Amino acid sequence: MCFQAWEHRSKAPSVTDHFWRASAFKFKPRIKRTHRRHAPAFEEKIVNRNKQLRVAVIGAGRIGRVHAQHLTNRIARARLIAIADTHEPSARKLADELNIDAVYSDHKKMFEKEELDAVLICSSTDTHSQIIQDAAAAGLHIFCEKPIDHEVSKIDRALKAVQQAGVKLQIGFNRRFDPNFRQVHAVVKAGQIGIPHIIRITSRDPAPPPIEYIKVSGGMFMDMTIHDFDMARFLAGSEVTKVFATGGVRVDPRIGEAGDIDTAVVTLEFENGAIATIDNSRQAAYGYDQRVEVFGSEGAVAADNNTPHRTVKSDKTGVHTPLPLNFFMDRYIDSYLCEINEFVQAVLDDADVPVSGADGRMPVLIAQAAKQSLREERAIALSEIAAKISK
Repeated sequence: MCFQAWEHRSKAPSVTDHFWRASAFKFKPRIKRTHRRHAPAFEEKIVNRNKQLRVAVIGAGRIGRVHAQHLTNRIARARLIAIADTHEPSARKLADELNIDAVYSDHKKMFEKEELDAVLICSSTDTHSQIIQDAAAAGLHIFCEKPIDHEVSKIDRALKAVQQAGVKLQIGFNRRFDPNFRQVHAVVKAGQIGIPHIIRITSRDPAPPPIEYIKVSGGMFMDMTIHDFDMARFLAGSEVTKVFATGGVRVDPRIGEAGDIDTAVVTLEFENGAIATIDNSRQAAYGYDQRVEVFGSEGAVAADNNTPHRTVKSDKTGVHTPLPLNFFMDRYIDSYLCEINEFVQAVLDDADVPVSGADGRMPVLIAQAAKQSLREERAIALSEIAAKISK
């Protein structure tokens, strides 16, 4: 569980303080072992609870910074060794903040020179699949932010490289690690609401991203809804068979000019008979709207928005509650810690990763089906997408 991140600390800081300095804690000494850089497969089982995983981060942007801070200050069983970014000044700035000496602009040189066990890929999406292959060839375990790629053929090459190398690969669908959504999943999996019939997911951003980002994002379904596709699979416990999507431009006409949409509703049908509806918007006037509900044969379970506090004020003007948290870094900060902690545990304890490469592949297929459905104004069977890929 996520809370094991604190197991070697003398004192656990509040979860509201996300960026503690490394000097606040004393790590267990790192036990040196033979580097596996050129090993064709991972054969050694690492089960020593005092061992630290030697990790590098590729990508010194927003999410790379969060992961690097967590590795340095909040995960006892990991040690951040090096940071790489094609824009070396960005890597150097982050490394200086975290007292990390090793900085690179070329991840391959980093793999050659540093004694590493694992790598976190937090660079731009178009680099993910190739870096996965490079890391696998170097015998490194891999955590990669979503999506692996926009093209399934590139994803398949990356997954093949991982399989051949015998290393572990975890994909960064962090919302699975959110305490609220995880509890919903636990209730469903335990059968406490019977057989799932309907899944409802609401995901609305407080403001759209820059137009330049939208142009390279792969589109709303590949960039934003992809989290919801994964969450729907996670909660349904089944695979998607059919996708129907509708949407348009309701927020900013420039998004339409960039070839994308900003408002959408997607319906998913699953092998087990469950139906999911997902509604997305790039802009909600009241903040970051993140809700899920699963309705089943014996009941329902739901998770509402997180708010800064739970106080409700009632007066003659009405009943007042706080607005949702502002954006994903506030809403999901603990989930980012949990996912990396569980990746570290999986590698050190030679266990299965909680979000596999196959879990990273399926939402991309669903996103492609949604894009085709929107374009052709019809439901798309996932088998249609799979058939195109196999040709």
